[in-house]
Amino acid sequence: MFLEKVCNSTDARNSLLCVGLDPPQELVARLGFSTYAEFNREIVEATHSVVCAYKPQVAYYSALAKEQELEATISSIKLRYPDIPVILDAKRSDIGNTAIQYAKEVFDRFNADAVTVNPYMGLDTIEPFLAHSERGVIVLVKTSNPGANDFRN
Repeated sequence: MFLEKVCNSTDARNSLLCVGLDPPQELVARLGFSTYAEFNREIVEATHSVVCAYKPQVAYYSALAKEQELEATISSIKLRYPDIPVILDAKRSDIGNTAIQYAKEVFDRFNADAVTVNPYMGLDTIEPFLAHSERGVIVLVKTSNPGANDFRN
């Protein structure tokens, strides 16, 4: 279902643009927004006709105990633009029951269409996400940061 949704969104807008929703706390305040959700809503309204997906980075919300703002952002996108998928950039990875809880967080709590995961500890760390077959799982394989090869080549 996720792949179909992202393909339809890409085709409808003739775009591969994915907009990150990583609100810097200082900018949100400086621009006079009282919540991250308001800030994000402005970005979504300005870009919804040219994006194929939105990708909030969970750390920007959880570091400041603003998970409700993330929930509100995702709910707003799904209400106003249900055809645009939301990819939660979480890069989650853990084993056993913890991985199951992470999958619940992403798909049940935040209702994301897809999630980024880190497979460093093995396939069993991403299997709980794959069990949600209607959702997408984007596996981090290679990054462009300078330390990308520090632990793996």
